[in-house]
Amino acid sequence: MSMNTVPERLAALRAAMKANGVDVYLIPVGDPHSSEYLPDHYTSLTYFSGFHGENSNFVVTPTESAVWADGRYFVQAEKEIAGTEIQLMRMGEPGVPTVEEYCGKVLPENGVLGLCGLTASCGLVRGVQKELDAKKGTIKTLNLEDELWTEGRPALPATPAWLLPKEYAGFSPAEKLERLRGKLKELGCTAQLVGKLDNLAWLLNLRAMDIQCTPYAMSYCYVTPERAVLFINTARLGAEAAAELKANGVEIQEYDDVLKFLAAETEPQTVLADPASVNFAVYETLQNNAALTVKDEADPLLPMKGVKNEVELAHDREAHLRDAVAMVRFQKELEERLAAGEELTELTVDEILHKYRSAQDKFIVESFGTIAAYGGNAAMMHYHATEEDHAKLERKGFLLVDSGATYLDGTTDITRTYPLGELTEDEKLFYTWTLQCNIDIAKAVWLNYCDGHMLDTIAREPLWRHLINYRCGTGHSVSFVGNVHEGPHSLNGRNTTVFQPGMIITDEPGVYEAGQVGIRIENELECYHKADNQYGTFLAFRPLTFVPIATSPVVPGVLTRDELDWLNAYHREVFEKLAPRLNEEERDWLAKKCAAIGA
Repeated sequence: MSMNTVPERLAALRAAMKANGVDVYLIPVGDPHSSEYLPDHYTSLTYFSGFHGENSNFVVTPTESAVWADGRYFVQAEKEIAGTEIQLMRMGEPGVPTVEEYCGKVLPENGVLGLCGLTASCGLVRGVQKELDAKKGTIKTLNLEDELWTEGRPALPATPAWLLPKEYAGFSPAEKLERLRGKLKELGCTAQLVGKLDNLAWLLNLRAMDIQCTPYAMSYCYVTPERAVLFINTARLGAEAAAELKANGVEIQEYDDVLKFLAAETEPQTVLADPASVNFAVYETLQNNAALTVKDEADPLLPMKGVKNEVELAHDREAHLRDAVAMVRFQKELEERLAAGEELTELTVDEILHKYRSAQDKFIVESFGTIAAYGGNAAMMHYHATEEDHAKLERKGFLLVDSGATYLDGTTDITRTYPLGELTEDEKLFYTWTLQCNIDIAKAVWLNYCDGHMLDTIAREPLWRHLINYRCGTGHSVSFVGNVHEGPHSLNGRNTTVFQPGMIITDEPGVYEAGQVGIRIENELECYHKADNQYGTFLAFRPLTFVPIATSPVVPGVLTRDELDWLNAYHREVFEKLAPRLNEEERDWLAKKCAAIGA
């Protein structure tokens, strides 16, 4: 059977479902480590549905199929599944069932739902099972993705693994392991199977390039009071890294042996397992071992690494300044080439950015695929230009550029929306309101009991005044030499993590009008302690990102005096920090971009 098109792949999947006695099959976006960005080997949802999106699930029955997408991907999903039978489920919209509810609805009485236990989190499986109980439905673990997707499938990643030096990380693996053991003791646990790659990378200072744009190694680590066992493809671990891990009290075993090891463990332990991130196969193995008592708890490593230590912060500030130099040189070249009448496209943007970023000291890789979106393309929040589908830049409208890099001493994420020429009055207003949102959260001051969803409202209020909203969070945490989306804190309507000094957050409000325009302005911010007085402890943000923000689109009379003062002070600081790193011509250019504007 041909497997070249989505309909052909769905037909093959349905035949395999029937052969295995399965009525419904669930394919989540996922790998064995609950990664946000996946190694290409695990992009099964895209293979079977055609949809390239995060935070998604795909459900197939004998007669219908549906894919779930959040607000960032509504426009993109419609485009990618057009012409297929697949129904788009717009997550969070009125009347749209959750994937769990849908599975419960479409499963027949006493039916069987199939899924891969390695790529589905325990939390997802539990939620589905709860909905299936009403119909006495059961879950069967299979791996039809592996059986059917054989031709042209990317291999499992096995890039060289290395350790981030303590001079950048601030603490050694041994010091972090002891801190984790202390936290586990507080939680009434003696062990943890660490599976999330960002948490494991932080814990052991372990890095590789197994995921595109994300310097992590596919691995697990089992931690007890006396042992730390790293499960990794040992062939990719150099002698120096292996010796350093052993010197820090870390044993090394093969990646594929983790389930066998957990099943054979005889030493009694109370093992912490976070259902949101531990895959179902691992959780089941832990639960089936009589020597192990499984305790459901939120992963303590996420908040531990979410608050950056002083060494990380110092390095991150320096990395952002080098990145800012690359951004300045990129914008200058872009403007000069457009002014000269050269034909440029969205793809050209990526080329110029890479040229300047890769020339910076300590550059490792882009922190995500650059989003260069011209005009209406920018209304798709995670649009990516391709060789087959990209726009030519014109001397009108906006170009949105969302990009970043990971260096040996930090990770960056920045968005600027550049005016390329004549703008409509709506485009100017949307830009000015977005800038207001960005400034209002950047200059916020709050008492230290405030959490992410409370602060998120500060950013949205200028747009809400005009009955406009954006279907995504205002900001996310960024790892240190790691993934660009971290946690546990974020700025959105659901996040209840209380902000603390040392947390890093992006500030990226926007306006997205389908088919017309997309505008986003993004800086990274560092939370710091501002003051203590009789009212309590006050916190605030200060910028990590120092790159000029376009002021020519700003509509006079809209920004408040405080907002204007903040913007002009920000641009003074941009010039002061970057000028010593630039040549004379670049400094003159930057001075014009940082010129103060009035009311």
